[in-house]
Amino acid sequence: MGEQQTRTDKPQISAHNPKLAMLLSIIPGLGQLYNRRYIKGSLFLVLFLSFFIVFADFLNIGYWGLMTLGTLEGVDDSRSLLIQGIISVILTVFLLIFYWINLTDARNDAQKIREGWKITTIREGFKQAWDKGVPYLFVGPGIFMITFVLILPLLFMVSLAFTNYNIYNSPPRFLLDWVGFENFKNIFSVPIWRNTFFSVLSWTLVWTFVATTLQISLALFLAVIVNDKRVKFKKFIRTMLILPWAVPSFVSILVFAAMFNDQFGAVNRQILGPLGLSIPWMSDPLWTKVAIIIIQVWLGFSFVFALFTGVLQSISNDWYEAAEVDGASKWQRFRYITLPHVLFATAPLLIMQYTGNFNNFNLIYLFNQGGPPVRGQSAGSTDIVISWVYKLTFETLNYNMAAVISIILGLIVATVAFFQFRRTRSFKEEGSV
Repeated sequence: MGEQQTRTDKPQISAHNPKLAMLLSIIPGLGQLYNRRYIKGSLFLVLFLSFFIVFADFLNIGYWGLMTLGTLEGVDDSRSLLIQGIISVILTVFLLIFYWINLTDARNDAQKIREGWKITTIREGFKQAWDKGVPYLFVGPGIFMITFVLILPLLFMVSLAFTNYNIYNSPPRFLLDWVGFENFKNIFSVPIWRNTFFSVLSWTLVWTFVATTLQISLALFLAVIVNDKRVKFKKFIRTMLILPWAVPSFVSILVFAAMFNDQFGAVNRQILGPLGLSIPWMSDPLWTKVAIIIIQVWLGFSFVFALFTGVLQSISNDWYEAAEVDGASKWQRFRYITLPHVLFATAPLLIMQYTGNFNNFNLIYLFNQGGPPVRGQSAGSTDIVISWVYKLTFETLNYNMAAVISIILGLIVATVAFFQFRRTRSFKEEGSV
């Protein structure tokens, strides 16, 4: 903040040295004072000194705790020390950003003075600083919230993956230790972890692909039928088909859990009972998987149906009429007109459907808590990765392994989503399609 320079009519090269200004800014503010930016230099120096006065002890304990995770059992809490250490790292990053701004500001101002720029009045400097700084003033609180509400917990979770934090070694009674990549190694080398991980991951991928593809296919099928000009009462039909989306999902899941109950559920007693059938929806792994896929199709198709309906109404009838005149069949009209337009307009949202079902904790846990159980594994037969992580965290207290699996899960989802978004035409720059 402070004074800005304006160019003179006849600039003259002075002996002002930008390198010296940058060198003096090793102590923030001195370079600005050298540039005769007295208000800005004083502000930089005060902020720099205030940071160390306020945070010196905090940073000292934070970095000590981050390195040692404590030395006295029952006294030092490794979790608190780890969090303080992460905050110390974040504060250090902010300090380095401030330091870099200080250095570049001193160098740039010195270069302008050398080229003959003139220092403005204090009033003009404040006005220019306000005009340029307003966006950062409004963005600042958001960055602060993201840092300490999102980034801090994420870094804490990542850090736990490299410790021995589990039910047998829980602070503050015990101290945590850094174990490096041992937990990642155990996922692929210890039989119970390896078998459970690949079993859960494979089912998660099958569940994501089958359930999401079916709900999208059903939504597209119904949207095309309802959009047909021969269908009457379109508004009523669309309203009825969107109703499953309007009902809270957890309510629908609990109702379906009661309906699919093996003993007293309506599916077995009222629907299949008269046919002499009784399917073990809750106790047989295969039928449980079939049930949750059916439920997800019901819960998810209505939202996609609403998307497709809007897109189909925007397609001009002239295109279909021209294709019909050219002798195109219904399938060809659907393949070359309807489908490309629908996918082009909704591809990012459809990708979000896949990633959402990959992490669909509510349905898996509320329907049958991931059961039925599997012998020799730490997860149920219908547990997906996210529900397995929940059990490891809150039921068996394997925090370190839960963190490892969360990191692997995040990398998988982020990688797939990144490449899929890049492949969608709606995310390409205009002219490169």
